[in-house]
Amino acid sequence: MAREKPVAPKHPIVIGHRGASGYAPEHTLPAYLMAIEQGADFIEPDLVMTRDGQLVARHDNVLNLATDVASRPEFADRKTTKTVDGVPVEGWFSEDFTLAEMKRLRAIERIPTDRPANQRFDGLFQAPALEEILELAQAMERITGRRIGLYPETKHPTYFKQLGLPMEEKLVSVLRQYGYRRETDPVFIQSFEVGNLQELNNMTRLPLVQLLGLEGKPYDVEAAGGTLTYAQMASPAGLRKIAQYADGVGPEKYRFIIPRNASGKLDVAHQTSFVEDAHGAGLLVHPYTFRAENKYLPTDFQGPGSPTDLGDAAGEVKAFLETGIDGFFIDQPDIGVKARNEFIGE
Repeated sequence: MAREKPVAPKHPIVIGHRGASGYAPEHTLPAYLMAIEQGADFIEPDLVMTRDGQLVARHDNVLNLATDVASRPEFADRKTTKTVDGVPVEGWFSEDFTLAEMKRLRAIERIPTDRPANQRFDGLFQAPALEEILELAQAMERITGRRIGLYPETKHPTYFKQLGLPMEEKLVSVLRQYGYRRETDPVFIQSFEVGNLQELNNMTRLPLVQLLGLEGKPYDVEAAGGTLTYAQMASPAGLRKIAQYADGVGPEKYRFIIPRNASGKLDVAHQTSFVEDAHGAGLLVHPYTFRAENKYLPTDFQGPGSPTDLGDAAGEVKAFLETGIDGFFIDQPDIGVKARNEFIGE
């Protein structure tokens, strides 16, 4: 039986992808604050678990990707190799650190070659706990007078559950503590896995979003020996099944909505029926990820300058808004807000 669906927003929502990650190191309070100040409707924390069972915002549990842990001699002996979602990874891992120890680390820019300007903030900011992000959002609600939504993603939920660090109950508990519990509250919980969303469906009325990867299967399906692929999930029948436990889908924008052609241009003539199919199943559609740097844009939206200079991301956003999407993830929320407002005539 399908979930009771949240009311669709009046206008497409702008989701600050990891905060305003195009302008400041991702998953830091300043990046979230900047996204809010730029008008984002929602901010997105990716969540991982600490050794003492706390939820912290990091893109991944591999801490050396976006913190200075590798330069901290007191933690040198914690470098190790683990298998995460079936892939061997060497580094330092969130589950080997308490929250207090995580607070001794400082964030660094995760993709410095693409965003060299963000390196000026390296070493300045901590990795925030979920509670800190919620407190920031609610404080900014009081200051700005507008609702500011949260769009948390559970990262590697099967992996953490196998370690005895399940994410679902903790996430629901913290959100409930801060007043988020109804389908009308400004929260979407997202995951690339299926099982934890189905579990969350039995634990909360908050809206849930099934993310769809570029290829392959959800990891929990893979780990259980299942055959369900993201491509199958994106079919009309697959979308109807998703609607039984989730309220929306988060597709990769080129793979599922508008492809790029052989010359790298946005191929609007070959737009898929995905948005229409998802809406037909009663699902909201929030594609990922819009980025303004030339290297990430279709060739017909690139501007002059280097690959790291900004092109016409607003034009690309408007092309996708024409498909009827209900919102979108973007690294530069100011560009997304301006494009959305121009599209709807505000």
